[in-house]
Amino acid sequence: MQFQYQSLAQQLAQRIFNGELSRGQRLNSLRQFAQQQQVSLNTAKNCYELLEAQGLIYAKHKAGYFVSHEGQQDHHEILLPEHPDFKPKTRQVSNLELQIEIQQASIDSRLIHLGSIQFSPNFVPVDALRRSMQRAMKHSRPEDFLYSDRQGHVRLREALSAHWAEDGFFIQKDDIFISNGCMPALSVLIQCLTQVGESIIIPTPNFNGQLQLLAALKRKIVEVPASTEGIDLQRLEQAMRSSGAKVCLLTANYQNPLGFCLSNADKEKIAQLAAEFQCFVIEDDIYAECSFLAQRPLPIRYWDKQGYVLYCGSVSKSLSPSYRVGWFCLTPRLQQLRSQFILRNVVVNTPLQLGLSDLIYSRAYRNFLNQLRPILMAQVQQYRNFIVQCFDQVELRLSCPEGGYALWLQFPEQIDGLEMYRFARDQGINIVPGKVFGEDNRYNNCIRLNAGHELTDEIRQAIMCLADWTRAQLKHCA
Repeated sequence: MQFQYQSLAQQLAQRIFNGELSRGQRLNSLRQFAQQQQVSLNTAKNCYELLEAQGLIYAKHKAGYFVSHEGQQDHHEILLPEHPDFKPKTRQVSNLELQIEIQQASIDSRLIHLGSIQFSPNFVPVDALRRSMQRAMKHSRPEDFLYSDRQGHVRLREALSAHWAEDGFFIQKDDIFISNGCMPALSVLIQCLTQVGESIIIPTPNFNGQLQLLAALKRKIVEVPASTEGIDLQRLEQAMRSSGAKVCLLTANYQNPLGFCLSNADKEKIAQLAAEFQCFVIEDDIYAECSFLAQRPLPIRYWDKQGYVLYCGSVSKSLSPSYRVGWFCLTPRLQQLRSQFILRNVVVNTPLQLGLSDLIYSRAYRNFLNQLRPILMAQVQQYRNFIVQCFDQVELRLSCPEGGYALWLQFPEQIDGLEMYRFARDQGINIVPGKVFGEDNRYNNCIRLNAGHELTDEIRQAIMCLADWTRAQLKHCA
């Protein structure tokens, strides 16, 4: 759990980012703040010191504490992206070759990382991971060096079950399957629940990696409109009722690329729709632990009463993508297919599973998340402010995520995101064009940027380069 001073620091940080507290504004004294929040003077001091360490406030001798961070001064002028309405219909995923090309570019270490959604390796808790791996090996048993359980080591399944219970939702260890990341987990579920040529309901714009997976598995899609506010539940209900699809694949918490987090009421409604139309919901909850708030948001699975919501995730976005450890969770409704899920699942190496279970049980993982959240919140806001500054005099619309670190940018219709992607690639910069997040060229004037790396001078120069190209294109079209 998070310490009280950390929760208070996040609340103050959010007020700074939202522009409620302006640069240079004097904060309450430590004693006043402690009285106001009904906490000890030591808790108030720790809160201010944490904000000071994050560069959000500064102390002036005999004068008190002042806001140092440049908040969202133009908060009301940053427009959110617009999104088209359309009726769901069954179709093939197109542009598979382009999807593959862009995926390969996103992991090219020679390019500046504004494409693939991953945070800086400088954030990874290497020392804590090393200690957990060493302890896991020290306390391992002889059977840990034999062929491992295809469902996953019981120790990690128990650790995950306890970890989620602390966040308010409960999944038994026997219902958890450990996989080689989230995408392999999705692949197992899709192949067990659907046949080649059948349809999967998805929100649009949707994570391009999922679209690539569905195309590779030869599944069709039924697109449902989504926006920075969430998923159009009326269209979702229409798709579940009339499309014939048996599966819906979606993310409720900090969806990629839009960054929305559905309300609890919407999550409950989706669980009810799944039961009403007997349509399984595969919930990809990979970003939930990258919340900007102290409390992780609940998944749709929490409201599932009939066993139609299958929970998936991994540590790829909250710890490191290199560890390739994820999971999927069954419900009693699918226990008769248990052997099929086990046969399709790929075994994850045991030492890594034991190391991650130690990281969770030692609370090093939760402590890391508590430290990471305010850092990500500050960093994403820094990106947003800098992007708005760079694209001055451009009619830009920009997402405002409440968690995760994906940013969705929408430009005037004259700007072609695919052309920008190719220009950026030639300049040694990686971005992802909106074209690959949906069909019918709905998002041609959009791009997605990764805000997971520190906003270095190199990345600033890359963003300025994109802005200069955009202004030149608009001038040419005028």
